[in-house]
Amino acid sequence: MTASTITEEAGVGRVEIFALPTDQDTLFAVLKDVFENWWDQVAFGTLVQGAVFEIHAPNAPRKVGVLDGYLTVDFGAWHFHVCIGENKGTRRSPVEEELARIRRTARAEMIRILAAEDRPRSWQLRLFNGKGENQLTVFFPHPFLDPGDRVRKDPDWSRLTMWDSFRQRYLGLPPDPRDRQAHGFPCGG
Repeated sequence: MTASTITEEAGVGRVEIFALPTDQDTLFAVLKDVFENWWDQVAFGTLVQGAVFEIHAPNAPRKVGVLDGYLTVDFGAWHFHVCIGENKGTRRSPVEEELARIRRTARAEMIRILAAEDRPRSWQLRLFNGKGENQLTVFFPHPFLDPGDRVRKDPDWSRLTMWDSFRQRYLGLPPDPRDRQAHGFPCGG
């Protein structure tokens, strides 16, 4: 079972962090699961101070694969890459060791952002590169948002199914009753 840590993050507040391994095989399994099985229920993008990209996939991906350390998720009309493994480059153009270290995911975590009384208000998967920059954030389905991201008056607790599944599969943790104590608006400080 995985222990969590609680920290204060500027602009975010209290965050409960569940660390994930950062080896390529684990990250590929987690991200393949996200995009092949849950693509129509998540929003994803980058999350940095001053900018949040909440992208919804237009369809199931045509391909989820890894080449030279880079995960590629291809939706047909567009795709994205995230460096989750060893990036060597080619014989004619090898990647410098320090640049490869910076590019690769150095920190991966599932998190809950906590509101008053430590009640969860957001559930996420985050990847950070070797410089600590956000590579990817996946926003898990939220009980106070409907699939069209409209705020719900009453929660739909079934929207925590993905979070519960990932807690069990990747952290070895059962569902947490505290997740069903969330209330109010999911965004903001």
